[in-house]
Amino acid sequence: MKTRWKRLRVVLGILFILFLFFAIRGVMEARSLGFLRLPVFETERPDVPVLQHPAILVFSKTNSFIHKEAIPAARELLQEMAAGQGWNVYFSDSGAVFNPRDLEQFDVVVWNNVTGDVLTAEQRAAMRAWLEGGGGFVGLHAAGDGSHDAWPWYQDVVIRARFTGHPLDPQFQRATLIPEQPRDPIVADLPDKWVREDEWYSFEASPRAPDVDILVGIDERSYAPGSFFGTELAMGDDHPVIWKHCVGSGRVFYSAQGHTAASYAEPAYRQVLQRAIAWAGGMADAAGADSRCE
Repeated sequence: MKTRWKRLRVVLGILFILFLFFAIRGVMEARSLGFLRLPVFETERPDVPVLQHPAILVFSKTNSFIHKEAIPAARELLQEMAAGQGWNVYFSDSGAVFNPRDLEQFDVVVWNNVTGDVLTAEQRAAMRAWLEGGGGFVGLHAAGDGSHDAWPWYQDVVIRARFTGHPLDPQFQRATLIPEQPRDPIVADLPDKWVREDEWYSFEASPRAPDVDILVGIDERSYAPGSFFGTELAMGDDHPVIWKHCVGSGRVFYSAQGHTAASYAEPAYRQVLQRAIAWAGGMADAAGADSRCE
């Protein structure tokens, strides 16, 4: 019996070593290909120019998976959008921009596929105070993924949903989206059935609540949610992918779409994002009458 137990421990030890080897090799390969970055925290304030309102901060920090195609595509779109709308825009990958002095210059902060634990405790406090005090937040795709577990307030109060995964087989699928608030200016021009291809996020539970406006949901019958490393992804009839709500006096918009670079070239999605930024910043008539949070 003792001999069997010793053999079992040896086998288990070998399997554990093999697991560590392949896990470490996978991480190293991902880093070498530029898809994964280990955490780095900036503490020295960047040289932010003096900006006139309306001003947008586009934050693209990654301390985990790097969306190498989506991030530059979104940056290009936001640059064009700002020029066309007369907005001032500042791009940064530095978490140190999240301080009271710099944040007060911005009407909206866009988290462009931000991943991982990206802010220090002091920087988190600055962002929270700014948002609750009347700032506007727009989160794109990975801004709502599962790599933000280290900051529960961000996940539960800002994003309002916890990521569980996305389809793997295949990863990208065409699906039918259903606008739920056709009178809302952000989605007013979308078709009744909006068909597009993307990587579709699922969440532990729907963010639907009296204080959350679900703007667009996905029809799960139009694609195959499947599973994500053993986690079933189907959410049923209540599977939102775009929503907005208030955090204190601040405004939050989140879209789970936008993994592919092609997403940011689609006219319908570009219009949604433009109007979302206008709403979040309380800018222009296109923002709609409900652009303020009390």
